[in-house]
Amino acid sequence: MHYTAQKIMTAPAISVAPETKLKEVVNVMAEHNISGVPVIDAEGKVVGIISETDIVKYAGKTQAIRFISPSGWICPYGERTEGMVYRKGFELLASTTAKTVMAKKVITVRGDASGLEIARIMSRRKINRVPVVDGDGRLLGLITRADLVRSFAERGEK
Repeated sequence: MHYTAQKIMTAPAISVAPETKLKEVVNVMAEHNISGVPVIDAEGKVVGIISETDIVKYAGKTQAIRFISPSGWICPYGERTEGMVYRKGFELLASTTAKTVMAKKVITVRGDASGLEIARIMSRRKINRVPVVDGDGRLLGLITRADLVRSFAERGEK
């Protein structure tokens, strides 16, 4: 059986808008136990993708670091009081939008792409997720490495 993106993908994919604040993005990821989300515009077209890695890199550049859980962030200034540290970290998340942090060059595939083709793309590009889009670039679903492995395992069972 030929596995295509349409058969492998998770749909509907959890996504966020470019204007979504990082605090909400982090909460969405934690709530759904996922490590990244496509960013889509009002027409449903993929305009970016944001991952925990993107957020951690941004946090490192802006002096905010991950603390305890994906929904708790702080600013690492040892001389500040604990309350100020928490407040500063939450202010950063509350004011920064997904479009500030997202990767704008997104590798996507169409629904008829083969599982092998997707595996090669993920391996060569060193990416963990690939949005599946229609001919107009609108999000249909998302394929993660876990989805790909699961599809290969299912194919091996038959």
